[in-house]
Amino acid sequence: MPFEHLIDLNDFSVKQWNDIISLALDIKKDEKKYSKVCENKIMATLFYEPSTRTQMSFQTAMIKLGGQIIGFDNPQNSSVAKGENLTDTIKIVSGYADILVMRHMLEGSAKAAAMYADCPVINAGDGGHLHPTQTLTDLVTLQSEKGRLTDLKIGLCGDLKNGRTVHSLIKALSMYKNNSFVLISTKELCVPQYIKDWMDKYNCPYKEVFSLSEAMAELDVLYMTRIQRERFESPEEYERQKNVYVLDTKKLFNAKKDLIILHPLPRVDEIELSVDKDPRAMYFKQAVYGVYARMALIMTLLEMKPKGSLISHNHSSTICKNPKCITNHEVYLEKSYKQSGDLIVCDYCDDRQLL
Repeated sequence: MPFEHLIDLNDFSVKQWNDIISLALDIKKDEKKYSKVCENKIMATLFYEPSTRTQMSFQTAMIKLGGQIIGFDNPQNSSVAKGENLTDTIKIVSGYADILVMRHMLEGSAKAAAMYADCPVINAGDGGHLHPTQTLTDLVTLQSEKGRLTDLKIGLCGDLKNGRTVHSLIKALSMYKNNSFVLISTKELCVPQYIKDWMDKYNCPYKEVFSLSEAMAELDVLYMTRIQRERFESPEEYERQKNVYVLDTKKLFNAKKDLIILHPLPRVDEIELSVDKDPRAMYFKQAVYGVYARMALIMTLLEMKPKGSLISHNHSSTICKNPKCITNHEVYLEKSYKQSGDLIVCDYCDDRQLL
């Protein structure tokens, strides 16, 4: 039986997002009221990539709801080290659990997992593709601290190419009225075309700039990201990009008094420690909001009715050109594409190629 999953936040309606946000903020007001909601429920956390905040916030969320946890945070301590494929791992573990949370280094992996799972699957990050629960965290933070999710000018700075948190956040905030984006990155790290296409589709204004200082004065929200060493093909490429954007107190001089500074964390050196003392710095609070967001999400998914297939079933022998796509590593997966004009779009990783 197919389940309701959270692979891409845009799989849900804006009303559903708002309901989850409201529930998260209600949980924040009175945690005890929800302390037994998941009694006798088990959550499996399968983290193929390192994580601190996402993994621990999910674990904390389930414990606060009265549930229990199984899983691994290092695939070398599981049968993956023996060569077990993704779908076999998912079939086995989802048979033990009521809900499954997975982070994986390959793009489209969460969608592949959901095709074979016997319980709801939550995407906790699939490579440089998407990170929907971080976006839920960001929305809860903005609603609580800013008081609205509309009429915002959001600056996103750093690795916009590989930043799955950036991709998910743009897709979400594009759905709210009168939002616009200032995309601050080098040419090499600009947002992928499919994200630009998304903003164009929903008539969401955006501009691309190279200077953080010049953009600062117009922003309501600044979303900093780290330059991700693990997404680069070579150390030399990483070294060329890593210190291009650093937020310090001097750059905040012309910023709005009610600016909110967010960061999905971990940071490396892109925000100086001195900024932590600024009342506009919300990234540590943001991490705490993540627990409430995930508590609300777990409750919601466990109560939702099953739905249909995740894949369009437009099967093809065409090989996805994205080397990080799950279909190029778990080769037994059926290739599937949607058509968009003269392009085909991979159902797993959203990579686009000409027909």
